[in-house]
Amino acid sequence: MIRDPLPFEHDIHDVELELARLEGVAEGDVTSEAIRKLRRDLIALKKTKYSNLTAWETVLVSRHRNRPQMMDYVEMVFEEFVELHGDRAFGDDRAIRTGFARIEGHKVMLVGHQKGKTLAERQQCYYGCAHPEGYRKAISKMRLAAKYRVPIVCLIDTPGAFPGIGAEERGQAQLIATNILQMTKLATPIVCVVIGEGGSGGALGIGIGDAIGMLQHAYYSVISPEGCAGILWKVATDESKPRAADALRLTAKDLHGFGIIDNIIAEPLGGAHRDPRGMGATLKTYISRELRRLEPQADEVLLAGRYAKFRRMGQFLS
Repeated sequence: MIRDPLPFEHDIHDVELELARLEGVAEGDVTSEAIRKLRRDLIALKKTKYSNLTAWETVLVSRHRNRPQMMDYVEMVFEEFVELHGDRAFGDDRAIRTGFARIEGHKVMLVGHQKGKTLAERQQCYYGCAHPEGYRKAISKMRLAAKYRVPIVCLIDTPGAFPGIGAEERGQAQLIATNILQMTKLATPIVCVVIGEGGSGGALGIGIGDAIGMLQHAYYSVISPEGCAGILWKVATDESKPRAADALRLTAKDLHGFGIIDNIIAEPLGGAHRDPRGMGATLKTYISRELRRLEPQADEVLLAGRYAKFRRMGQFLS
């Protein structure tokens, strides 16, 4: 049971509370039947709610405090993770983590955003908003992987790149642009997955790959709904944020229809935050499948396909 239900989850939370109360009572025939009925009702309610989420509700799910983050998946999905630190120029950005790892027998270079769980960790990670040194570290480690044709796995979960003055002075926009260019030319398989928030250039800075997957209740957008609402309606309110989310077409279903992503990765019933282990198992299966598909391909085939994939985006007329 989730302690902090989202605004649209109160019905689910009420049923979960009642179920927990009944399960704490000494069971008899009547109690057992009531528990079974409540469990069936809870499953049906979750299916109804989560199969009809609005775009704004999807954003709220993607930001849930209990949603698994990159380092959770390191524990659940990968083995033998060895973290690599620093960009050899300025520092070690904790919003982007990099390192060698294994998954189902595949050696990979893992790159991803980390938002942090505790307040201290979130402040250290800037809530997943990377600085230029984070993107410099990411592309440096990717180039190292490509040198030995080690596949790259990128886990994207950021509201956007850090927008501070210092980050801009150190070349934030240029570093993101450099990453995008360099990733198109890396001669090794690249699998990217949006596991939570996919915000603007901050996501694209590690988001160019041969296979682009997206968790069912994640979002991927050129700007946050709050930012969009502030531009279009001058203020981000409870009314304007849902309108902005609808206008941005940022859900996995929308983006799959546009050809922006290749695959929608199903989440456990009620979202990844309700069953992190189940989500980890599904993600592991997806990444392993894509690696098996991509690794045998020749470098020229990979690079041509990757280039064609991104050149097709935004093309609506033949």
